Amino acid sequence: MGIEYLAEPLQHGFMRNAFAAIVLVGIICGVMGVLVTLRGLAFMGDAIAHAVFPGVVISYVVGGNYVVGALIAAMVVSLAIGFVTQSGLIRVDTAIGVFFVGAFALGVAIISSQRSYARDVATLLFGSILGVSRSDLLLTALVGCSVLVALWLARREIVAVSFDRTFSQASGLNLWAWDQLFLLLLALTIVISLQMVGNVLVLAMLVTPAASARLLTVRLVPMVAVSALIGACSGIGGLYISYYRGISSGASIVLMATIVFMLMFLFAPRTGAITGRVARRLHFAHPERDRFTDERAAESRV
Repeated sequence: MGIEYLAEPLQHGFMRNAFAAIVLVGIICGVMGVLVTLRGLAFMGDAIAHAVFPGVVISYVVGGNYVVGALIAAMVVSLAIGFVTQSGLIRVDTAIGVFFVGAFALGVAIISSQRSYARDVATLLFGSILGVSRSDLLLTALVGCSVLVALWLARREIVAVSFDRTFSQASGLNLWAWDQLFLLLLALTIVISLQMVGNVLVLAMLVTPAASARLLTVRLVPMVAVSALIGACSGIGGLYISYYRGISSGASIVLMATIVFMLMFLFAPRTGAITGRVARRLHFAHPERDRFTDERAAESRV
């Protein structure tokens, strides 16, 4: 019964495409999400998701490639923010709030002029992973692998700029250029995730698996690996829930990731709210056992 339960969705071609796509997106978002959360750029991820919306809408309306449209929109808005903030009169977070929300409103204005407005908005905002084709899957794989390769090649510079900007600048690194590269990779990650979970929920795929991994380890490489694993497994579990319960695939994927986060928050071995409290109570409840352990340790040292 259990094997049949797992195998039944895989009998459909569209479900096989969906599983492959969400595994790719879960891994890529999990890796990128660690850097996003450690740099405190969760708001930036949400902002870029809004910024690419008009590019996606225009591509959707004219029948073009949504990846190209989204990247053009992200670059235009990023350059606009850099231009406005150069004077020092406008803070970066203020410029982000102005331009990214304005870009989102532009996308809504464009798509509202179309006859299939309601259906198109639902697809763009909440995703349609069950409609992923082989060509979409290939594009996701190519873009995703490009993001991972770029992160690997530039890992030292990106990590240095992310965690010690003063030292990086003193070492001769161009902070603006590396920040732009990171934002470009972040934009690519968001773009390939749009069809899977939609514009509204894409931030969860970036932040939630990384936040769960952060509760399990403080080391960067294990954190990246755990975050990617959680992202992929949340996607698989969410698709099964969507298939058997008939709910939105994007919402079920994000809910699965949220459930994993709550479990880690409560039951993580060292940082869990419940496991930590239980460990402290057990420690203080057995003073004789602790004293015996300390005496045995002292004897072994002698």
